[in-house]
Amino acid sequence: MPTPRLTEFPDTVLRLIEKASGPVVDVGTINAGLNSAIAARVRTTDRTLFVKGLPLDHPRVWTQKREEDINRCVRGIAPELHWHIQDDGWSLLGFEYAKGGHADFAPGSPDLPAVMATMARLADVPAPDIELKSMPHRLRTYVDDPADLSWFTGSSLLHTEWNPHNVLMTDRGATLVDWGWASTGAAWIDPALWLLWLIAQGHAPGQAEREAAAHPAWVLAPPAGLDALARVQSRLWDSIADQSTDNWAKPMQRAAQAWAEHRTAER
Repeated sequence: MPTPRLTEFPDTVLRLIEKASGPVVDVGTINAGLNSAIAARVRTTDRTLFVKGLPLDHPRVWTQKREEDINRCVRGIAPELHWHIQDDGWSLLGFEYAKGGHADFAPGSPDLPAVMATMARLADVPAPDIELKSMPHRLRTYVDDPADLSWFTGSSLLHTEWNPHNVLMTDRGATLVDWGWASTGAAWIDPALWLLWLIAQGHAPGQAEREAAAHPAWVLAPPAGLDALARVQSRLWDSIADQSTDNWAKPMQRAAQAWAEHRTAER
């Protein structure tokens, strides 16, 4: 579920940031994103940071440590992490500030090739030796037949959260942020999850699959595995849409249903 965003820093948070990076000159709250109580552009006397944070008693505070652990493995793909503070009731991450707008996933968008290029670079990154959830584990409650989970097994490092708010178009190309749900699994899963967001942004399912097919691992995707993932994603997004009032949930539910129907029609 989304985490309410604080529009002003508590004094404790401000003190922790200044201890790590010096006097704060300006703070600009960032509204995009759903998972952080704090998300802000922070300008100090000598640098600009992106700071995100959660209270230490938040049920998803573990994602902060996950982002720290992942960051050293995805340099050049994600903004560099300068520090991670866990003190005075807060977990705070201070990243380099990546200047750029969110990716446009609409049909014909010039951003799509750059997003795919970064996704392909990620496919070459070995999964780090840290604790990561596997895609079979994450999707286990959405299958009718547990045997379907075998399709999702793999050792590739996956981002998995392809909301366009997590893809910034910078002077370095597409930069990926918000790695709290990084997982391991079959390499073709990332482009398959991405195509759902393409459908939600106006692509027809077949058109979205053609965009995803530019990924080097797509050729390895077994049709039965894609069918199984489409069924799982339809059930997953049904569950999310039933519990969420956010305006992105229903379009994603419709996109997942459209892809599942497309996969059935392709048989």
